[in-house]
Amino acid sequence: MSVLSCLIWLPLLSAILIIFFFKQQDSNYCRLFAIFISIILLILTLVIIFKFNINDPEIQFYESFLWIKKIGLNYSLGVDGLSLPLLCLNNLLTLITIYSSGKNIQKQNFYYGLIFILNSGISGAFLSQDLLLFLIFYELETIPLYFLLVIWGGIKRDYASIKFLIYTSISGILVLISFLGLVWLAEIPTFNYWSLRSHSLSLTHQLFLLIPLLIGLSIKIPIVPFHSWLPDTHVEASTPVSILLAGILLKLGTYGLLRFGIGLFPDGWVFLSPVLATLAVVSALYGASCAIAQKDMKKVVAYSSIAHMAYILLASSASTPLSLNAAVFQMISHGLISALLFLLVGIVYEKTGSRDVDFLSGLFNSQHGLPITGSLIILGVMASSGIPGMIGFIAEFLVFRGSFPVFPIQTLLCLIGSGLTAVYFLLMVNRVFFGRLTPRLVNIPRIYWSERSPALLLTVLIITLGIQPNWLLRWSETSINILLIK
Repeated sequence: MSVLSCLIWLPLLSAILIIFFFKQQDSNYCRLFAIFISIILLILTLVIIFKFNINDPEIQFYESFLWIKKIGLNYSLGVDGLSLPLLCLNNLLTLITIYSSGKNIQKQNFYYGLIFILNSGISGAFLSQDLLLFLIFYELETIPLYFLLVIWGGIKRDYASIKFLIYTSISGILVLISFLGLVWLAEIPTFNYWSLRSHSLSLTHQLFLLIPLLIGLSIKIPIVPFHSWLPDTHVEASTPVSILLAGILLKLGTYGLLRFGIGLFPDGWVFLSPVLATLAVVSALYGASCAIAQKDMKKVVAYSSIAHMAYILLASSASTPLSLNAAVFQMISHGLISALLFLLVGIVYEKTGSRDVDFLSGLFNSQHGLPITGSLIILGVMASSGIPGMIGFIAEFLVFRGSFPVFPIQTLLCLIGSGLTAVYFLLMVNRVFFGRLTPRLVNIPRIYWSERSPALLLTVLIITLGIQPNWLLRWSETSINILLIK
């Protein structure tokens, strides 16, 4: 079994082992085993990084065999500079999610098993070189996330989970329609990505197939007006689930835009790109405006996520080598920053019992507040606002620099949305952390360094990649150039 198959099947087998062989009274061993497996997954990813040739534009670590001949399904896996950074992000956030999960979680064996199934589905989608195989993994993640919401969610978890399930199912159906139509029009008996990419379709046929694909992927990203499931899901989800959802799950949609939208329908993409750039503006301004009006810290971060994912759509619409590299960089930037913010908001909620910005106040109090947590949140806010020296600045600068020559007006309007980031986050930080400490919060439980360590790791990565962006950019450059060649 190759290293790519290990990244898919090891978490699946671990999930089966945890669910069926660990009992509730073995909760400590269950958590340690889950951490151990997640470390192994991250080590396997590092092995791929060290053996990956950044100058080779072809798919690497490729493996393929015929799975179901009658429907043309091949088990084809491979990795390139577009999928490798996202694969690393997936396994890093899985480790952080498992480590930061509370020790008193009910049904721990089922909980960790679902996380590993989710990890496997996301990795499989990034590694798939067969359209139908991608769709299988694309849909696989729906099942564990639904149960993670409906079992460990908040008061309105039933409503949020059903809404998530409906939207995600519609997304999968639309993507399937596009893929089936492509195979039918190409008249070849396979779903192999590279075989289909070598076939050229007329502009009319490309538009006919690209539109349902774009709607389906826009639901996953999400892009306005297909966004309404995301804030509800984030508010009702537990902190670890929000980290995975914002940090990596949404990237399946933006990855699909680059890999399938641009890669398979280049003429249709160019034709629709002005519409997509305009939708990016609407999402960026709408998300920022809604974030300003929120009273729940988690909803502020959720709507901020909608706004920042729109920048990836803008960069993808421009379809220049610089903008597409910027899109990949923005995916990683948003994944790290949103994971940090959701993690820290979760700590605030756990220690104070509230996320209401009108209730919380003075948490910067050095004796009775959460000064270190507040400092880390301010750092995350600065990164999200595009302060130089952090990954968010590089990501947004590259997005706007690469998109401006193609869509100057849309880029300038998205710049307004970027400026509003500082507004809604400063309002949140000022209300929650400055001023006089709320009298009912004088006995906040102590935060141990073990609880802060995941946030510190994310902080180091945010600063390091902000100072040395080429450590990330060089991985995707060659693959992006190939993507633009039809």
